[in-house]
Amino acid sequence: MSQTEKQRTLKDIVKISGVGLHTGEKVNVEVCPAPDNHGYKFQRVDLEGEPIIKADVDLVVSTERGTTLESKGARVYTTEHILAALYGCNIDNALIKLDAPEVPIMDGSAMPFVEAFEQTGYEEQNAEREYLELTENIPWEDLDKGIEFLAVPDKNYRITVMVDYKSPVLGTQHATMYNINEFKTEIAKCRTFVFLRELEFLAKNNLIKGGDLDNAIVLVDKLDVSQDELNRLAKLLGKENLEVSIEGIGVLNSTKLQFENEPARHKLLDIVGDLALVGKPIKAHILGARTGHSGNVRFAKILKDQIKKQEKQGRQFDLSIEPLYTIHDIEKMLPHRFPFLMIDKIMEITEETIVGVKNITMNEPIFTGHFPGNPVFPGVLQIEAMAQVGGIFALSKVEEPHLYSTYFMKIDNVKFKQKVIPGDTIVFELKLLSPIRRGLVEMGGKAYVNGKQVMEAEMLAQVIKDKIA
Repeated sequence: MSQTEKQRTLKDIVKISGVGLHTGEKVNVEVCPAPDNHGYKFQRVDLEGEPIIKADVDLVVSTERGTTLESKGARVYTTEHILAALYGCNIDNALIKLDAPEVPIMDGSAMPFVEAFEQTGYEEQNAEREYLELTENIPWEDLDKGIEFLAVPDKNYRITVMVDYKSPVLGTQHATMYNINEFKTEIAKCRTFVFLRELEFLAKNNLIKGGDLDNAIVLVDKLDVSQDELNRLAKLLGKENLEVSIEGIGVLNSTKLQFENEPARHKLLDIVGDLALVGKPIKAHILGARTGHSGNVRFAKILKDQIKKQEKQGRQFDLSIEPLYTIHDIEKMLPHRFPFLMIDKIMEITEETIVGVKNITMNEPIFTGHFPGNPVFPGVLQIEAMAQVGGIFALSKVEEPHLYSTYFMKIDNVKFKQKVIPGDTIVFELKLLSPIRRGLVEMGGKAYVNGKQVMEAEMLAQVIKDKIA
């Protein structure tokens, strides 16, 4: 269960101008605040009707040197860097308005966008952030191209990437981001790169019209590059006046790298941007080898399918394992007894979470008078059962829990989604919303029957030592 977090957007409109890497066109961008559950959307304000293109992996139409989205004939090119910046800044909702077809390349990294967002600031919203939290490992590979991906369940969004271009410049490089909060300092400023040997092909295929040594690292992996060849490439790129030099195998014009493994870190940046098209923030460890936009997008579709699969399955719990606390253990912790002891077993407790179980039977005394002939387990008792699970969590954090009592203080945001009837097994999953201070325990909980959510609530209780040993 993910910690309850609120979605957020920008405080105000962010304005950015630049040039498209491939089209070479000047473009003005306005990144606008957007409402809850809006997600990321682009808007081509230069076209008739100002069409909107959702940042959705199913709308990707090209991954040739960048990720291109299209909806109803309207396209947006090179979307990955601004999407990586939005995701890396934990922005859930934004409308990106452009007056040209391509997002500006800026300096070839995501940092100009990140800095602009940071300067404007963020606004917390009302809706909760919903994560893709994996229930199983998700492997995928393209044997012909040597691309490999693996997504592993993890409490953070972690990415590990390996690049291998069989090049004496790059060799094999690795990069890792341990959680999304490292994006700004470790990943955002890493620039896009290209090999010198690729430039002629790209230029002849009508790409990199806006390319420059200020917005891309050009890697040189051979010694015998003549000045005539450099001049010819410069002319082909429309940069006849550009002074180009090489000092051995390495980087054109001896550009200083931000990190020794900057190319690998930029590949990681691209993964963040492309996987932002999945539609939900991710909690998983993503491992990628020899990645690129094509592989990123294909794997993003796998993850989007996984969202649909998990939503169909519902939240899964293994109730066949040995419980952490049996009913006898629970009786030693809680003062309640029949008919008011609502919890049958506790399956697990971590630093921040607890999972408890209640079996509903027709023998519950409440069914004698509550909807006779149509037995429905009352919502107020579902709340009480959830509160008892929260009470066990709180008492598990103190020594000699039998000397303490937990008192209900507040309940918020209660929602009942489906009725609970005899024969059902309710699984309560609660998460600590804030650190326990002065005995105050604030938790958010959800209740499930057969994997489907039936109820949710936020609760505040106080743990008080009111007994003598």
